[in-house]
Amino acid sequence: MHYMSRWRSIRIMYLTMFLSSVGFSIVIMSVWPYLQKIDPTADASFLGWIIASYSIGQMVASPLFGVWSNYRPRREPLVVSSAISVAANCLYAYVHVPHSYNKYYMLTARALVGFGAGNVAAVRSYIAGATSLTERTSAMANTSACQAIGFILGPVFQTCFTLIGEEGITWKLIHLQLNMYTAPVLFGAFLGVVNIILIFAIFREHRVDDMGRQYGSVNFAEESAGLDQDTEGNVDHVAVVAINFLFFVILFVFAVFETIATPLTMDMYSWTREEAVLYNGIILCVVGIESVVVFMVVKALSKKTGERAILLGGLLIILAGFFVLLPWGEKLPNIQWQEIKNNSIPQTTSTEMPTLALSLPAMKLAPQSTAQPVGCPVTQPWCFSTPKIYLAQYISSDVLIGLGYPVCNVMSYTLYSKILGPKPQGVYMGWLTASGSGARILGPVFVSQIYTHLGPRWAFSLICGVVTVSLFILEMVYKRLIAFSVRYGRVQEENC
Repeated sequence: MHYMSRWRSIRIMYLTMFLSSVGFSIVIMSVWPYLQKIDPTADASFLGWIIASYSIGQMVASPLFGVWSNYRPRREPLVVSSAISVAANCLYAYVHVPHSYNKYYMLTARALVGFGAGNVAAVRSYIAGATSLTERTSAMANTSACQAIGFILGPVFQTCFTLIGEEGITWKLIHLQLNMYTAPVLFGAFLGVVNIILIFAIFREHRVDDMGRQYGSVNFAEESAGLDQDTEGNVDHVAVVAINFLFFVILFVFAVFETIATPLTMDMYSWTREEAVLYNGIILCVVGIESVVVFMVVKALSKKTGERAILLGGLLIILAGFFVLLPWGEKLPNIQWQEIKNNSIPQTTSTEMPTLALSLPAMKLAPQSTAQPVGCPVTQPWCFSTPKIYLAQYISSDVLIGLGYPVCNVMSYTLYSKILGPKPQGVYMGWLTASGSGARILGPVFVSQIYTHLGPRWAFSLICGVVTVSLFILEMVYKRLIAFSVRYGRVQEENC
């Protein structure tokens, strides 16, 4: 009876982790077109801040909810954090209502959604305390899988709502516009309410020792005091720091990938806002299915080859994915000539002027239209000199990154859990959460700034450089990434 109740509670934590990730990614494909619609003054640089605001909120909230969960029943921070996420999603659905400063309301809504997702450290702390040593690695791997699947499948949910259209249905009585931009967050709010109900109905506090034996009672103050017991000095902190760095890089590159997808495809393939959301959603849906298969395969494969080798292979696949995205052809992307007014042609270098001059007749012949402009904006000077990234390149990159990211995500958490060993892992998991949040803060800001001002060639070259550095770091600490019990000779060497 205790065993079944304990695992039902752990599965509720899996669901909470999944919903936290969905809250981040369910609007990731539509943030840019929605932002353009509600506030034309916003540019691609501000997009980076909006996406990063989620992780800023999560980084601030994670230690707060973590401390709260150490001293009080975990149901309290879990319910409060979920309620904040529900309210923030509802706010996002109403950011079109104000007559000005709409982009700042969207920024606030996304920051609050991230604040509500700060329960990640509390979730992982509970799972670490509610599992035995033999159960913990698998439970942590399952948790990271739920988190990764949430990141990947969020855009799939978004795609389902594109059928509603950009205008959708308006409920004037409560000033609600139900369209392809607001329906996903309202769906997320609904899932949050369901999660709160399940926490009240099913979740129970459980605490077991390393052998899986339940404590007579759960004393939260004693559990908190137990976090700094004498095993801390025995943890290999070099390996801990290395995994934190590698996890930062993994989340960083995936945040870059999700952030840049919509602007890149709108610039390179002249897709409209609706087309960019729909087509990218379909592509990510396929990638999501691919990732689910990867999760099923990688746990079995790790028993034969070990987590370290699979992590190395995953990073190499991610490197290949971004290398494929580098522009190498001769054809330039189409330009948004509709934006050129009063001869306000952007300054270019002497080598760019012939291309611009040859394109001017096309501008004069283009018919006037009230439709939304498509193509690469003239406000981005690199559009006149950077070759187009072909659709085959983009899809190939999606497939490779969709393969490498889930592999690296699961293996990072699995290795981290093994390295920490029997020590209560709440504090360390808080560090890892902070690393991931920091990556999701810097990734969107980095790519939006570099992409806007320098273009995809510089953006993706720098990403390749970052992944290469992470491969060198992994090689340097490779022999230290072993399980705690293996390090101290308590069990035989294993494939890790």
